[in-house]
Amino acid sequence: MTVYLVGAGPGDPGLITRRGAELLERADVVVFDRLVDRRLLDLAPPGALRVDVGTRAGEASPHRQADINRLLVEHGRGAATVVRLKGGDPFVFGRGGEEAQALVAAGVAFEVVPGVTSAFAAPAAAGVPVTQRGVASAVTVVSGHGGAPGEPGAVDWESLARAGGTLVVLMGTAGRAEIARRLVAGGRPPDTPVVVVHGATTASQARVRTTLAGLAGVELGPPCVIVVGPVAALELVSPGDGALRGLTVVVTRPAERSGALVDALAEAGARVVELPVIAVVDPPDGGAALAAAAAGAARFDWVVFTSAQAVARFVAHLRDGRDLGSARLAAVGAATARALADCLLVADLVPDQASAQGLVDAMPGAPSPGASVLFPRARAARDVVGPGLRAKGWDVTEVDAYMTVAADPAGGAGGSDEVLDAAAAADVVVFTSPSTVEHYTALAAGRPVPPTVVCIGPVTAEAAARAGYAVDVVAPEPSAPALVAGLAAHVGARRAADAGAGPA
Repeated sequence: MTVYLVGAGPGDPGLITRRGAELLERADVVVFDRLVDRRLLDLAPPGALRVDVGTRAGEASPHRQADINRLLVEHGRGAATVVRLKGGDPFVFGRGGEEAQALVAAGVAFEVVPGVTSAFAAPAAAGVPVTQRGVASAVTVVSGHGGAPGEPGAVDWESLARAGGTLVVLMGTAGRAEIARRLVAGGRPPDTPVVVVHGATTASQARVRTTLAGLAGVELGPPCVIVVGPVAALELVSPGDGALRGLTVVVTRPAERSGALVDALAEAGARVVELPVIAVVDPPDGGAALAAAAAGAARFDWVVFTSAQAVARFVAHLRDGRDLGSARLAAVGAATARALADCLLVADLVPDQASAQGLVDAMPGAPSPGASVLFPRARAARDVVGPGLRAKGWDVTEVDAYMTVAADPAGGAGGSDEVLDAAAAADVVVFTSPSTVEHYTALAAGRPVPPTVVCIGPVTAEAAARAGYAVDVVAPEPSAPALVAGLAAHVGARRAADAGAGPA
């Protein structure tokens, strides 16, 4: 088969190329590096083999480059589609050339899929163009890992200093003091502007502006990109950037349900840390009771839904809408109604107050004895809808559609120390259900909590308050747009207050 050397981009998983994403979706084997965002691995089929060959800085490498080459050759000779996923671009300081040489020598077919290199993405993310008319007409990209002067592969920093233009240094964090010293010795003025970008395009992105004289004092750990030259003094950030620009927000929602919220936060300018503290799984019976209830749905007068998850799991057991017969549908709010619409079903009732009690209040009383309601629900959810509808005369059948459990702390993004560290350093944490409050509290025990707490509704806010959190924002309705709008209003008011409290 073929080995595909795919560039994963600079960090943000949305910056992978369309070709790279398509290949991941049909990969049998994915061999990936440490700096690859784990969300990209979710694009691969569930049964694909995922092989981590990355190491952290300072760790002894369990996979020397020769071992990685051998691994690619072995898998490439099999009947498999192999994706070698590398941060940035495979051929820009990614050692992709060495891997391609090994594949050529072994007679294994391969294809290079270029990626967005951090050499250009990091400056752009910091608002710095690497070239600018009248400022810099050339750019040089160089590794900060060069050997000592005179050694093979050593970087001639003095010559680069005299070359002028923009200098972009990758992997130069550890050697930044010596790099600055030699550039100054080569003729670059000590006050030459410098910008250092850490974790470009990710939730941990940070930026420090300095000069060559001050570069040694910059305390940002790897991965960093160092930009040297007059362009580093530019800051081309749109004044129309989102209301949440500069904020890092932790989303605790299950990964498969967080897409709309993550997109809305990013659209508003926030950097997002996805920390799925819970997972949604089948109930203990594997969904057998739900399937049986769906098969007999036509005998009910109403089917009531209080979450999009319940909609998805219930509808999966229908052949099509005809299985519902004349049963009418109720949705707790706009998001749940949209989930029905996505399945080509129309909600007959959506209460003005998007809550379980609001749904009970909006439902009519039972028209006659024996009038019935089917309620697919989360196992162990609050007992509001069932008892409330029974009090209005309905014969209610409740069936477990799903249950929430703690995300596995040892696997996936939820248990990663890097993600937990990023969450602890964030500005905002978002809770979308009482269970996210419970499991976040357990997972983040002993770590700092972001100073701003946002909840998707009053029930979740009550759970957060009971857990000891001071809740700053409660979304007016349980939807991603409403939550983001509420947070943006809070942030805007706080920034206005801070500006008003400044010196006269």
